[in-house]
Amino acid sequence: MDFTIQKIGFLLLIASLVAMMTRRLRVPYSVGLVATGILLAFFLPASNIELTSEVIFTALLPPLVFQASLFLPWHELRKELPVVTLMATIGVVMAAGVTAAGMHYLVGWPWLSAMAFGALIAATDPVSVVATFSEAGVKGRLRILVESESLLNDGTAAVMLGIVLTAALGHEMSVSEVVTKILFTVGGGIVCGAAIAGAVLYLSSKTGDHLIEITLTTIAAYGSFMLAEHFHMSGVLAAMTAGLIFGNSHAYQAITNKGREAVEAFWDYAAFLANSFVFLLIGMREAQQDFSNLWLPALIAIVLVTAGRAVAIYPVTALFSQSMRPVKMAHQHILFWGGLRGALALALALGLPDSIPFRDEIVTLSFAVVAFSIVVQGMTIKPLMGWLGELKAKVNSRKGMS
Repeated sequence: MDFTIQKIGFLLLIASLVAMMTRRLRVPYSVGLVATGILLAFFLPASNIELTSEVIFTALLPPLVFQASLFLPWHELRKELPVVTLMATIGVVMAAGVTAAGMHYLVGWPWLSAMAFGALIAATDPVSVVATFSEAGVKGRLRILVESESLLNDGTAAVMLGIVLTAALGHEMSVSEVVTKILFTVGGGIVCGAAIAGAVLYLSSKTGDHLIEITLTTIAAYGSFMLAEHFHMSGVLAAMTAGLIFGNSHAYQAITNKGREAVEAFWDYAAFLANSFVFLLIGMREAQQDFSNLWLPALIAIVLVTAGRAVAIYPVTALFSQSMRPVKMAHQHILFWGGLRGALALALALGLPDSIPFRDEIVTLSFAVVAFSIVVQGMTIKPLMGWLGELKAKVNSRKGMS
């Protein structure tokens, strides 16, 4: 990995300055970082750190996923599991199907390439989603729905992409093999996360030193992710499971107030660092993409991915309209427009083997979709929430409590 102390220090300084400027200008932090990354790539190419699948998976995703799930209340998440699970499974499959069919019939890609692109771009990105909604200050049921879906749907995307890559090697998979792969990827990731979290919680109960407690949570975040990825399971689901168990366990609640405050402050900082690097590196890599010959396929891909997201949200949530917990229309609109793509899709695209037809085009269009998602959707999601009354409701509820 092309990380050096000088480059890391320089990028941290840039990230701090961008954070101060974006908060003063009331611009989304992620958008400011991507724009800054593009400028750095043009004017200070020596500062570039190559964005690779390895960098995303081994360095940046684990702390972001763990931090997001650490603060998810299980008693609230459990109530939303039916709708979230359907959106993260059936919804993602339908979204991938819309994108794949469109790329095949409208752009002329072979089915293999179209399905690979549809699978890797279908899942929303926990990095972008969590960063955007945290910055907007969203709380309550809406945040649970958005963040938990973005954490869960990685497993579905990983399974779909694995099936496509298996087909690319000339191996056909039976229905039983597909089911086995799903159970292995999803269930295995959950088991890995639970096992690492259990071990860490046991060790945490033997110490009252908050520094050791922080160290153990770091082991839980990276250890669960790496263990699952080593066995070709879902690292995102593993880190999510570890964070959920750790954040909601009685053992964690039994930690001293000083210990909990230290752990939470550390993970807030770790998430800030990881987010800063993710979006700066995305901006730097965006500047290297050549869209001149692919602008029309890029526009078609953006429209298809957006349409696929609509298919993933509205029909699925409509199934719960007569249930005990219907998803109100305002939340459906925010789930649709807030389904951001980011580092996860890029990691999957960059990790595609060279044998996939149109691999370079898939990578370039993935960057185009991510750029649209972060800049356009990221810039407009907060105004949309305000227009739908979600931010206003949040402010009014705070006033009522004061």
